[in-house]
Amino acid sequence: MSSIRGKLIFVTTNMPARMLRLLTLLQSRREWTGAELAERLEVTGRTVRRDIERLRELGYPVEGTTGTSGGYRLASGRNLPPLVLDDDEAVAVAAGLLTAAGGSVSGIEETSVRALAKLEQVLPARLRQQVAAVAGATVPVFLRGGPRAEPATLAVLATACRDHELLSFEYTGRDGTPSSRRVEPHHLVTVYGRWYLIAYDPDRDGWRTFRADRLAHPSPTHRRFTPRELPAPDAATYLARTLTSAPYRYTAELTVHAAAPVVSGRLGKLVAQIPGRVDAADSGTCTVRLGGDDLDLVAQHLMAVTALGHPFTLDQATPELRDHVHTLTGRLHTATAPPGS
Repeated sequence: MSSIRGKLIFVTTNMPARMLRLLTLLQSRREWTGAELAERLEVTGRTVRRDIERLRELGYPVEGTTGTSGGYRLASGRNLPPLVLDDDEAVAVAAGLLTAAGGSVSGIEETSVRALAKLEQVLPARLRQQVAAVAGATVPVFLRGGPRAEPATLAVLATACRDHELLSFEYTGRDGTPSSRRVEPHHLVTVYGRWYLIAYDPDRDGWRTFRADRLAHPSPTHRRFTPRELPAPDAATYLARTLTSAPYRYTAELTVHAAAPVVSGRLGKLVAQIPGRVDAADSGTCTVRLGGDDLDLVAQHLMAVTALGHPFTLDQATPELRDHVHTLTGRLHTATAPPGS
């Protein structure tokens, strides 16, 4: 059965449905006990053991341990084993590859194109049509020239988050100060073309956010931990709060004479995704706070507020930001002036 190694298997094959469900479970988590698998599959432990042996015969490197805490896990092998994807998962993977070529992961452009070509070769016709529809309706927008995370680093971080495994790495702070960290990884989140690791740092007794592009030599410790409750409804909300309260190098505060929901809706992803950036002063006025370490990016956000068409005042701004906006305004005035004026 070695001829099937390295291929994708969809749920429409003639493999028994229970075997596919078992394989899907093994691929979704680091380790399962026999009892857990039997409960999920609604079979006996003996049936689970027999199905595990059949998977091994098909070339899947399933490891098992004995004893009361024994279990099974899909280990790394010398060859890429067949991967089970249902219809929704296959379309999701293809859509991700479509947008990855210009994304924020270093060196992924060519790799994503090759992977997508291989995936499309084995996609059923009905799924190829769905992927084509996604491709035709999607226009990805990326921040060019920004920091990019290494694929290998993201893979280690994501695995440690999934398996609740303590992680050690070297980190360079915003001020360039290096440090060694040993944390409990919780979530990996991407926003504005950057990747962030949200983790609990026991040495500092608190939650921390780490930029993946500033992180080096991530190494799993093979020590498990019990996940703590995140001090926010979800990882995205926590990251948004962290980014909002960060001490940015360039900042601005504006009073806009329009209702906060109107401003938030018009600004869209530039500002409104971060809670606290748009605060209602009254029913017809709101305060917009901008911040960042990239002078051009903050200036772009400020220009976006200008483009709303509502009256506003610039109450506070970093001197460098004011000078930069004046320079940009002068260039715009020169570029749009009538010929010969």
